Amino acid sequence: MQLPLNPEEISFQQDVRAFLKSELPDDIAFANRVAPGVWAPHDKVLQWQRTLNKRGWAAPSWPAEYGGTDWSPMQTYLFELECARAGAPSMIGMSLKMVGPVIARFGTQAQIDYYLPRILDTQDYWCQGFSEPGAGSDLASLKCKAELDGNHYIVNGTKLWTTEAHHANKIFNLVRTSTVGKPQAGISFLLMDMDMPGISVSPIISISSDHEVNQVFFDSVRVPKENLVGNQGQGWECAKYLLEFERGGGMQSERIKSQLEELKKLAAHMPEGEEPHTYLLDDPQIQQEIAELEIRNTALTLTELRIVDAMSGGGHPGAESSMLKIEFTELQQLITELATDMLGPRISLLERTRPMHEVITDELSALVNPVLPKYLNFRAASIYGGTNEVQRNIIAKAVLGL
Repeated sequence: MQLPLNPEEISFQQDVRAFLKSELPDDIAFANRVAPGVWAPHDKVLQWQRTLNKRGWAAPSWPAEYGGTDWSPMQTYLFELECARAGAPSMIGMSLKMVGPVIARFGTQAQIDYYLPRILDTQDYWCQGFSEPGAGSDLASLKCKAELDGNHYIVNGTKLWTTEAHHANKIFNLVRTSTVGKPQAGISFLLMDMDMPGISVSPIISISSDHEVNQVFFDSVRVPKENLVGNQGQGWECAKYLLEFERGGGMQSERIKSQLEELKKLAAHMPEGEEPHTYLLDDPQIQQEIAELEIRNTALTLTELRIVDAMSGGGHPGAESSMLKIEFTELQQLITELATDMLGPRISLLERTRPMHEVITDELSALVNPVLPKYLNFRAASIYGGTNEVQRNIIAKAVLGL
């Protein structure tokens, strides 16, 4: 598909390609390619963020005065497209795509001046304290409590499925500061240091053998009042703003395209039956299933371009971000399902060594070893970031008026 780009956009795209060719190390691209989870290994992602920050490209979604790029929506799209084509890792977005924009929009000047530069240069690495036992996609029912005591909030409760909490030195938390009125009206947005007395992290190892998520406990943690973002009770507004970035702030069809290319490489290596020199990629059924996935991904690309066009006119992703989230995650799952079907009995052993890029030494292993871990890992894709069922409810209400 050819985009109708103007000369300025063509020049920008060429600059991004040249930068990636020059500055993206092969080891980072390979580690990203074979990573069994959502992201490349933590150290590789931070190394790549520091490289982008030196170029001034780490936070395209931020206002230019705080370190953003001041790119147009089309330039941002082209940047993400070229990064995906080059195999650059997705940035782990809790810092850059979630709390950063919230602080820029709702934070005090002191918070902006302190936190945003530290995010850019990786001094601070954030995790997200939203989900709780019994309060996942239904965030309005959260119970983690923050009671004001003089110049401090006293926080008690727990957060669940807290991605990267074992690496983070900061956490942004939705906490309940009131039980009066609507549940959403009693929620506030609080910034916390992970080394504050009373905070503990318990790892959760997934069925794919990955350590990505955790449970975080808060036992009478004293948090300075100035760590409140916005006004008390404004947390729900902050969260809704943040979730637009989480669910629709990135364009993913080019990464799905790369995954489909890996799928075709796998099919080209897998023998079909007993006949010599016949492979699964020659099987009409496999060809049809891959073609159906490619057609769906083309539709995803067109939806992304419609969003880019709307944002170029001053709009926001809105409910369309829910559409992207549903289709992207379901395509991820379908690709990994087909890959496991291709391997059949060959998939009986689960490679548990992490990081995986350190044990893979040949092309066939690079194609085969991540298949089962990715299949298992991506079972959660339709749950995290707000379940796909909830996303469909959002679409029904906001788009269809039901």
